[in-house]
Amino acid sequence: MLVLYETAAGYALFKLVNDSKLEKADDIWKDFETPEQANQAIKLKAFKKFENTTDALSAVTGIVEGKVPKNLKKFLEGEISEKDMKKEKLIISDPKLGSAINKKLGISVISDSTVLDLYRGIRQQFESLVSGLSPSDLSAMSLGLSHSLSRYKLKFSPDKVDTMIVQAIALLDDLDKELNTYAMRVKEWYGWHFPEMGKIIVDNLAYAKVVKMMGFRTNAHSTELSAILPEELEAEVKEAAEISMGTEISEEDIENIHCLCDQVISITEYRQQLYEYLKNRMNAIAPNLTILVGELVGARLISHAGSLMNLAKQPASTIQILGAEKALFRALKTKHNTPKYGLIYHASLVGQAGAKHKAKVARVLATKTAIALRVDALGDGDSPDVGTDGRIKVEARIQMLEGRVNARANKEKPAQKQQKFQFNKTAQYNAQSDVAMTEAPKEVEEPKKRKIEEVEVPEAKEEKKAKKEKKEKKDKKEKKEKKEKKEKKDKKE
Repeated sequence: MLVLYETAAGYALFKLVNDSKLEKADDIWKDFETPEQANQAIKLKAFKKFENTTDALSAVTGIVEGKVPKNLKKFLEGEISEKDMKKEKLIISDPKLGSAINKKLGISVISDSTVLDLYRGIRQQFESLVSGLSPSDLSAMSLGLSHSLSRYKLKFSPDKVDTMIVQAIALLDDLDKELNTYAMRVKEWYGWHFPEMGKIIVDNLAYAKVVKMMGFRTNAHSTELSAILPEELEAEVKEAAEISMGTEISEEDIENIHCLCDQVISITEYRQQLYEYLKNRMNAIAPNLTILVGELVGARLISHAGSLMNLAKQPASTIQILGAEKALFRALKTKHNTPKYGLIYHASLVGQAGAKHKAKVARVLATKTAIALRVDALGDGDSPDVGTDGRIKVEARIQMLEGRVNARANKEKPAQKQQKFQFNKTAQYNAQSDVAMTEAPKEVEEPKKRKIEEVEVPEAKEEKKAKKEKKEKKDKKEKKEKKEKKEKKDKKE
């Protein structure tokens, strides 16, 4: 029985001295307690050293993916003859690699849980089993190979492009939260000095810029605010500053408020820059998705699924309720109606529809989004034609639901053309073709026979009456008995 052991230095092929020891897998560790015992239990048959790091990396990537590398196939074919291929059994730790070797070479493979203790023993006494390899060299090779494998995986990862979108949308949400907190704090803080301005200027950035430029409210009359506010709002602010009910604040207070205003302005500017970056990334990576649902909704869908590839694998029904998992499981648990939409609700197309039709539009949009995602993730081209066509169809569906246009669901049928009327001249009257009409003999009407059901026998009438009376008596008797039972029960209580 042969044992294949993969290391960072190369492939090692061992020969198990006693095959029956594998039957007692629980006690096999006793044969590897010392180097002497290990050399008695197992013998090195051959060792294939990797030529360079590239050779080692190609071998390791093949083994990780469950494929047989070329150098491993060549090594096994050289060391095991065709006769031994049919007789011998090969022990391999990885089941995927074992099944691949079995298909390629036709050798019987053992790769179940019974071989784990054997591999632990080989790993423990590997330096004594293979001569010429020092522990320091082996650890250096392992470290270098692990670094190469990590770089390879990172370089050729299909999800690497999505990482930027996931991080950007997460940062954008964090910036929105921080910006709202800071802007609210500016309004509260400066509101003690000039409370009326909070109702006049609603925009956070404009408010921070006005505070920064104006300072004390007494400077409002002499400050030019036309660069920030329109003329109407500027006049309102100046009028309110003259009759303001706010308290007086010191120079130190206004300096601290100005510092906070600087933070609000800088964060807002950075948020705009980040949004432009996210917009460009989304147009480059998922152009069809961006056209259908927009940059922000598309980025949130990708972030929620983990990657563009994971999102493309999802069916339309999952995409429709993505982001509403809590509501879905709560509805299933309580046996209520499940949610009709999740993150896709914030798409502009769903917003265009009325309240009654939002669910239908969300379902149609999710279907078109699923198609667009697969084109973006698996397609070679970068054209947004699929997304554009899908958007046109969704808009047509909205119009049909809203009753704006009598659009046809499947295809427009061409209107039937009215044929031109042609007047045909009638032929001349022919007197010879006239025929004299004679009176037909009158038929004697036979009296209609009545059906058997319509003829009522007097005996049948009497029988029906007797049955009816009997039934009425029985009902009266039952009612009387029930009443008596109820009265007895009430007396006992």
